[in-house]
Formats: sequence, structure tokens, C-alpha cells
Amino acid sequence: MGWKGVPRTAVAAVLAGAAALVLAAPPPAGAGPRTGTAPPPGTAAARQDASRTPPPPRLPRDFRGRGKWIVRDLDITVPFTWEGRDGDSQMTAGGPQYPIWFTNLIYHGTLYTLTYKWPGLNEHPCSRIPGFSLEDLNQGFENARFVGPETLRRTPQRHVNHWRAGVVFPELPPGNYPRLPLALGDIYVDEKDRGTFWQVLQFGVQNLYDPELDEWLVMDTFEHRPGTVTLPRRCEPPR
Repeated sequence: MGWKGVPRTAVAAVLAGAAALVLAAPPPAGAGPRTGTAPPPGTAAARQDASRTPPPPRLPRDFRGRGKWIVRDLDITVPFTWEGRDGDSQMTAGGPQYPIWFTNLIYHGTLYTLTYKWPGLNEHPCSRIPGFSLEDLNQGFENARFVGPETLRRTPQRHVNHWRAGVVFPELPPGNYPRLPLALGDIYVDEKDRGTFWQVLQFGVQNLYDPELDEWLVMDTFEHRPGTVTLPRRCEPPR
């Protein structure tokens, strides 16, 4: 859902991630996301034919896609759109007829989150964080770690490269130190095009509204054509 005052990019929040978006040590090649919950239907099966590390994910300036937003512990799945135009981008999950409804935007160098509906939520401010752009998001992706090539077992199957980004606090050297994993993002992009995003897991404090702190976006389509990005009326325009 939204970043609730902190960037959910993971993609961490870094998502899109959007995700601002994100982050922690990678699992062994072929391991699934360590979320504490089962992955969504059609998740990845590892393939062992990689001989090199591909370039990291990079969200394009213009794109449009449709899919699903999945919150497994709440047993909620709603329609999801993700669109970009000239470097701005917008995620929208659910709608007025669904149990959850939120939008995340990167708009004119500002990161916005507005959650219209969420179970147990009574306040609905539009969070505004200036100084965040598509370039900042993609720079965050540069630090992602390559997990390996995988196949998303859906219809149709998608051959993808699995990346992980994360934020751990405090930043300390290896050894026996207390650490807190603040945010984690597992990002699955097309193996032939790092700018085509097929699936993202966000896990951590950027998902504070969710009891298990994990949420999935799963894309059914992703086209490299300009989409539509609209700042909600209740959000203050960039200064």
C-alpha cells in the first residue's frame, strides 16, 4: 500500500518500489523470498542456466501495465495498475468498491502516497516527500543483488531475473551486532528486458498497515507505451 510517511520503495518502496523502493542478504540461488508467508500463485521456480550477472532493474520513463495487488494474510487480492509517463509514475491498487484502495506516485520529483481505504485505517492523509524522482529510484536499483534466473509459473510462463534490495539499520560491519531489517524488496524483471517488471514483493516497515508486513504486486501485462499519471486532488502539488 502506501509508504505512510516513509518511502516504500522497496522497492523498496526502494517499491515502486514506487517503490522508492530497497534491501538484506540474498538467499541461496533458487530460494524463494523469505517473507514468512507462502508466495502468491504462479511464483518463481529457479533455473540454473545463468552464467553471468545481468544489469539491474531499471524502471522506464514510459510504460503501462495491469495486474493484481495481493495481501495474503488479509486474504485480499484487488486489481492493480502501474503506469509511467515522461518519468512520472503511478501505482493504483483496488478502488472504492474494494476493501483496499491506494495510490503511490512519483510526480514532478516528489513521492506521494494516498491510502483511501484499508482495514482498520481511519486517517487518510496524502503523504508528500519531496526530492525523489525516477532517477533516484533507478539509482537505488543499482545496489540490488542478483538472486538468479527463475521462471514464474503462470499462464503464460515468464522467464525472469530475480533481484533483491534491502535496508538494514544500523549499518555495521560483519559480526555479532544487533541489526533491524527495515525494508526488503524482491524484484522480478524479464530476462530479456530489465525494464519490464513482472512481479515485486515488498516486505518491511514500509508496509505498516499490514499485520505481516508483506505485499505483492503481480503484473499480467507490461507495455512500453506512455501511461496516465494523475495527482489526486487532495494531494498538494509539488513546490
